[in-house]
Order: sequence, then C-alpha cells, then structure tokens
Amino acid sequence: MASGFLSRLFGRKKLPVELQYEDARRVLEGHQLAAKRELASREDAPPEALYYLACDDDPSVRGLVAANRSAPVQANELLSGDNDGEVRGELARKIARLMPDMPLTERTAIQDRMIDLLEKLAADELPRVRAIVAAEIAGCPTVPASLARRLARDAEIAVCGPVLEYSPLLSDEDLVEIIATSEAEGAAATIARRAVVSQTVSDAVVSSRDEEAVQELLSNGGARIREETMERIITRAPGMKTWHRPLVMRPELSVRAMRRIATFVSRALIEELRRTHDLDKETVDWLKARAQSKIEDGDEAPETAPRGSIREAYAAGRLGDEMIVEAATTSQRASVILALSLLSGIPAKSIEEVMAAQSGRGIAALCWTAGLSMRTALAIQTYVVRVPKANLVLPREGIAYPMGEDEMRWHLQYFGIEPERTAP
Repeated sequence: MASGFLSRLFGRKKLPVELQYEDARRVLEGHQLAAKRELASREDAPPEALYYLACDDDPSVRGLVAANRSAPVQANELLSGDNDGEVRGELARKIARLMPDMPLTERTAIQDRMIDLLEKLAADELPRVRAIVAAEIAGCPTVPASLARRLARDAEIAVCGPVLEYSPLLSDEDLVEIIATSEAEGAAATIARRAVVSQTVSDAVVSSRDEEAVQELLSNGGARIREETMERIITRAPGMKTWHRPLVMRPELSVRAMRRIATFVSRALIEELRRTHDLDKETVDWLKARAQSKIEDGDEAPETAPRGSIREAYAAGRLGDEMIVEAATTSQRASVILALSLLSGIPAKSIEEVMAAQSGRGIAALCWTAGLSMRTALAIQTYVVRVPKANLVLPREGIAYPMGEDEMRWHLQYFGIEPERTAP
C-alpha cells in the first residue's frame, strides 16, 4: 500500500523490487528527492541507509524513515528529537503500534530502548504528538503503567481522554485522584464512560459536581452506583433535566428512589418508570396518580426551593448562604438570581448579564456585594453559571475572597453596575 501511494505521489518507482545494497548506495549518492523518499519507505532498505536518511534535510524523507518499521533503533532515537512535529508524530505512531507485540517481561535491550523512546514522545511539547501516543496505546496492557498514568494526567483532553476511557492499567485510586485534580475539561465525564466503573469511582464522579460526568455515569450500564450515592444524585436532579431520562432508566432504583424521581420528572418519564421497572401494585397506582397530577398541573416540574420561598425567607430575614447554596447546587438559576438581586439591590437583568458572560470574578463581586460568603460564590460559579474550570475564582485559604474591595467594585462597574451597599 505504501509503495503504491509513493508511486502515485512521486511518479514511477526507481528502485527494483529486490533491493540490493548497491541500489541504496546509488540513491544516497544521487541526492534525488523522489528516490530518497522511496528508499526511506522501503522496509528492505539497509539499516545504514535508513539511519543516513534520518539526517536528511527534507522533513518528508525523515518522516518516511520515522514511519518505517525497519528503521534501526538508532535512527528512531535520532528522530525522537527532530525539530519537525510531523516527523515526531509519525515516529510516535509507529513506536506505539509496536507495543502490543512486546512481552510484559523479559524484554530485550532493543525493546527497552523502544519503550524509553515512547516515554520521551509521551512527554513531547506538542499535544498532537502526545495524543498520537495516547490514542495508540490507550487499551494496551503491555505498556508501562507509569506511562499510562502520565498520559492520563495530561492537561489536554485529546491526550488524556483515550487513556482515561480505555486503559486497563489505571487503578481506582488513580481515577479518583484524576477526577479531583485534572485540569482537562471533560476528564471526569470520560472516566464515567469506562466499560466498568466501580462504586468508589462513581462516588468520586458524583462528588465532582460535574453535570456532564454525572449524566454519563447514569447513562453507563457498566457503572455501579451505591444507593446512598444515587440518593445524592436524586437530590440534585430536579434542576438537571439532562439527567432525568438516564436516571429513570437505571436498573437498580429502589421504590423510594422512584417515588422521589416521580416528583420532578415529566409525565412521559413517569410512564417510563412504570414500564421499565418491576413494581408492586401500590407503587404502580401511585405513579399513575402522579402522572395524572402532571396533566392537571401542566406537566411542569417545580423547583425544590421555588422563588416564593426565596422571597419569604428574605422578608423574614432568613435568606443567606445556606439557602442560596442549596438552590445553586440544584441548578435553580432563577432562584439564585432573585436571591442575589434582593440581597444586593442590583437588578436581576444586570445579574443575568454577569452570568451570561460566565465571569467568575463578576459572580464573586456580586456575592460580596450581597454579603454572602466566597464559598457561595464558588457554588454559583460551578453549578449555575458553569464557569470553565480554568476560569473559576477560588476562595483564598479555603474561605476568603481573593480580591480587595476596589477590584470587586471594578468588576461590577465593568458590567455597568454601581453597588448600592458596601458588604461588611
């Protein structure tokens, strides 16, 4: 296949079918680019010739040597430091594809050098080179576990994603740590898609408060979820409509869990609950009655802390961090906006603009003006506004606002907001 491609790309082949050493020497002495490319692609080329071509000025020649399975290890080592990323990418693809053929133990010295090369390429400065290594070795059990862990902790989802989803070398401890610390957007969701997800890892996914990751977990038939963990999911689920269908379809739901779910999902999903699960007559009748009430109520799922409760708490002087964090963690956006507006005196429309901009600092300034804690600001950033992880404004020393009063005011003024009150 490669020879046919080269023939179309560079014209008629110059080298004979049965390559002799003298044929290779004439190519090297002739310095014709098309002939060098053809020789660089030949798996029957002399190792010395391939090493020589690994030093060629033309990156296409070096790339063909990098892709050649017959290139000597010395040429591969030379090309691992090539200044052309495409050349290193070709080398990464070749070396990684050789890994399944290598034994777990009793490797030769040459094979050990190949593994060293692969580890060097897995640390390449270009994400696309690292991504090639990750994609090729993701499900391979014969690579060093340290290499799989290194790629799994990469900050680029294109690199860590395949390993997180498919590698058999990552322990539950590895996965739990990565869920808690990874800088790669989507890492937790990728782990939640693994063919088998243990209860321990499921707990970590739910604790991450990553909406997409929990949705993937619920949709994954290979994910084992403890009953108490499912209860935590259900507590947050009313405001997470993307969770509703996969939640209803989970096979291990208790009757208590199904009754709770039926209080906030649509009528159609209540019917799905009834059809999907083996239920006693009392529960079936209860679900039918619940579905009928949905018809009478217009099929609307109420918020667990509706806006009326926010107004009542404000009037009674009870509106504060606890109620707002509860509304935020169940994604009750309207209730959070109302609470911020009441406590800060800032119009709801202006608060909406700050949220639409996904400004972590703007949200922190709003909460500061409202007299709320920085932890509440973090909850709103995470569960309501969905501020990207890299842009989250985090508490200083775990509790304090990280900005001074002047900076708080500047961020509000950026959105045309003049605080009516000064926070304590």
